[in-house]
This record gives sequence, C-alpha cells and structure tokens, in this order.
Amino acid sequence: MDVQREIDTRGLNCPLPILKAKKALAEMQSGELLRVVATDPGSMRDFQAFARQTGNELVRQDTAGTEFIHVLRRR
Repeated sequence: MDVQREIDTRGLNCPLPILKAKKALAEMQSGELLRVVATDPGSMRDFQAFARQTGNELVRQDTAGTEFIHVLRRR
C-alpha cells in the first residue's frame, strides 16, 4: 500500500489521534493515503465513526500487539 503520509499518535488518548488525523488530512490531496499508528484501544471505533462523519474512506484497520493502525483515504 502506497501511503503518502504517516502520523504517530502512540501514547495519546481520544480525541487527540482523531484531531491529529483531521489536521493531516486537511493538508493532503484527494485520494492520498494517511497511516495513523495509535495505542488507544478506543481508536478502532473512533476512526470508524470519524470516517463515516467526514466522508474519508477507512481503507483498513490492523492491530499489531498494543498498536492500532488505521489507513484513511482523503476524500
């Protein structure tokens, strides 16, 4: 997967991972991919809701140990 930008939100709790993702997406072009690495377990459902509310596509979500990886496509 060709990700254009990645942000590290490890150690941050809701709503900070979402706010940082929103800021990053605003600086990206339509169709570009953003990868967010988080440690907040609540980020799984938070990013699902964020995608529904904003129209950005949640391409995938993965769990790697204590990390949660979210990939979003800018609308």
